[in-house]
Amino acid sequence: MISNNNPIPFVDLITPHLKLEEELIAIFRQALESGGFIGGPMVSDFERNFSAFCNTTYCIGVSSGTDALRFALMAVGVKKGDGVITVPNTFIATTEAITQAGASTEFIDIDERTYNMDPEKLREYLETQCDIDDKTGRPIKRKTGQPITVIIPVHLYGQMANMDPILELAGRYNLIVIEDACQAHGAAYHSKLQGRWENAGSVGKAAAFSFYPGKNLGACGEAGAVTTNDGDVAQKIRILRDHGQVKKYFHDLEGYNGRLDAIQAGILDIKLKHLSEWNDNRRRIAHRYNELLEKIDEIIKPFEPKWVKSVYHLYVIRANNRDEVQSHLTKTDIATGLHYPVPLHLQRAYTDLGYKNGDFPITEKVAKEILSLPMYPGLTEGQQKRVVECLKK
Repeated sequence: MISNNNPIPFVDLITPHLKLEEELIAIFRQALESGGFIGGPMVSDFERNFSAFCNTTYCIGVSSGTDALRFALMAVGVKKGDGVITVPNTFIATTEAITQAGASTEFIDIDERTYNMDPEKLREYLETQCDIDDKTGRPIKRKTGQPITVIIPVHLYGQMANMDPILELAGRYNLIVIEDACQAHGAAYHSKLQGRWENAGSVGKAAAFSFYPGKNLGACGEAGAVTTNDGDVAQKIRILRDHGQVKKYFHDLEGYNGRLDAIQAGILDIKLKHLSEWNDNRRRIAHRYNELLEKIDEIIKPFEPKWVKSVYHLYVIRANNRDEVQSHLTKTDIATGLHYPVPLHLQRAYTDLGYKNGDFPITEKVAKEILSLPMYPGLTEGQQKRVVECLKK
């Protein structure tokens, strides 16, 4: 266990695995004894259990969250020349998946309180920058003539985007919604339209999850999954992940090597049993941070609307002197993170898109102020108090 006298890591990937060591080693033994390293019962068991966790009909395990989003886009029919709407305040995997599916990215600025897609700015984009195709009812970007086909809301930092107005706009303009739920395992959203709480991964046509080790549900390596209630989409992703095969050596299309390893699936299935408890711990830790930070006026705490249940993959504050604060915490052996310091529209990789400073002012403002504090289920009250005391200084 980590004591208050030791460095405070940003995330603890050691303690939970040591607690589950024997169960996790048993998964490896099972694979060694059966020779089942690709596919098989461990994969199908995890897919069944994770789909139940998300309250969806299907879950398709794949090799990463990036593959999950790319395959989901391809499975819903995204093709070369299409435009896909998302936010610039996300990890580059979101836009990599769009580009690799053959489409191009259209950015929408974020809500300054939630850091997720701003539905009002989405409406403004569709109404002022697009015309409507008479045949499809879909928007066409006025400047380029490009059809817009998909919206990807990113459930950033463990908190779902405001889905009702996004889905309403998607329905009005005949657009497909795919959730980027890579940071939102177990998060929930209260839909007034549906009159119920809905789980991340169950709201759009499909959703992408990442099981990168640091996620709330993390593998011991790379892994991902797509959830969906659409049987056709599920089947297309199963084919895409396995070289386009409908059965061995019979290829309906040119696919990818994007399968989920059996060992990783088995590990995820063990850890899935603990995910709700871990998420509850994260929420308690977040609420404790909120209380401890209450009287520090220079800090902007995370905003959690009443219509969401965040699972706090990250606990992200804002401060005008962010770099100075981070430097001080580093000197006192407290690790922090920046998610994300350079918005995607200003990344060198996307200079060809022609964006410039000032195009998405909220994202740009937030990027200069955000700081992710230590957050993991085993973080102690003493460690949090130490973090906050250093913040006060």
